[in-house]
Amino acid sequence: MQIFVGSTQVSDITGTRRRMGRNAPTVIIIEHSTLARTTVVKLLERELAGWNVIDLISTESLDSALGAEVRLIVLGLAGRSVESTSLRDDLAAIAARCPEAPVTLLSGTDDAIIARQALKMGIRGFFSTSLPVDIALAGLRLVLAGGTFFPQLLGAGTNGSSEHSPARSEAEKSLDDRTQYLAIADFTPREADVLAELQCGCSNKVIAGKLNLSGHTVKMHLQHIMRKLQAQNRTEVVARLIQRAAGRPDVSPS
Repeated sequence: MQIFVGSTQVSDITGTRRRMGRNAPTVIIIEHSTLARTTVVKLLERELAGWNVIDLISTESLDSALGAEVRLIVLGLAGRSVESTSLRDDLAAIAARCPEAPVTLLSGTDDAIIARQALKMGIRGFFSTSLPVDIALAGLRLVLAGGTFFPQLLGAGTNGSSEHSPARSEAEKSLDDRTQYLAIADFTPREADVLAELQCGCSNKVIAGKLNLSGHTVKMHLQHIMRKLQAQNRTEVVARLIQRAAGRPDVSPS
């Protein structure tokens, strides 16, 4: 996914035009760079047909989305450190207006240290602009399904230089385990798509129609998902995802 740099003040008008209905599920992109924001919007409009896609240049315009069913917020890191006052202010503004919506960060770097800090802060996904588009979209689907997506942390600290690295706390190790379990490595892009629709309560027939799959293929993906989550049915699948997102790993994946 290539992201370019630029800025303009037309975002609020554009975002309003993309709002198709208050009752439709909504994703909000908050990014100062015009072309970066436009790139993400185009991808999501194509992948999330029937959803509202609202793009804003800053959290100051979040009031325009009040009342919408916000399922996801993509916030541009814009070169800021995770501990910057500006970012914390943005996250506070989001929490005040959309407390139930998972927040993901869009970054120009795939630095594992930044990703780890973001995970500790409760961010549900970390997307660098170097990610392949199909992986990024599958990661967003995974977040929508209740999981977390931090590919930067997979295998971090195991590349042969651990003897010079400071010992990680148990909390950090737990976060790594949780992330590795829920990361896209555990679910194929199509499985992540099915998970997202399952989370919305869609039947197999509806999922097949929305994803342009056969009913048999949907059943096959669900079987693979249930095996990976050690779940017996659709309800348990959703419950397992919620448990993992909350950091309560009570079952080891097969």
